[in-house]
Amino acid sequence: MTYKLIYTKSYNKRAAKFLQKHPDLIGQYEKTLKLLEANPHHPSLRLHSLQGKLKLLSSVSINISYRITLQMVILEKQIILVDVGHHHQVY
Repeated sequence: MTYKLIYTKSYNKRAAKFLQKHPDLIGQYEKTLKLLEANPHHPSLRLHSLQGKLKLLSSVSINISYRITLQMVILEKQIILVDVGHHHQVY
């Protein structure tokens, strides 16, 4: 069961800035996206729902400090990527 990742223009801009600032994380970032596409519920992603003003979104971990926020459309097996960055920036 694979999911389709949806890359919005705003996400692509944020991701480009993020990867330019953190080129050392490119491998982990790409691995996270591949795993998210294959199985968003994989334990290493630590998928969890957010609360408060972001309550319609979820988050997965790139590593201990960096996250990707996303919106999951389960019925259509789509994952809309929203933001990427440090834990404190995306929340």
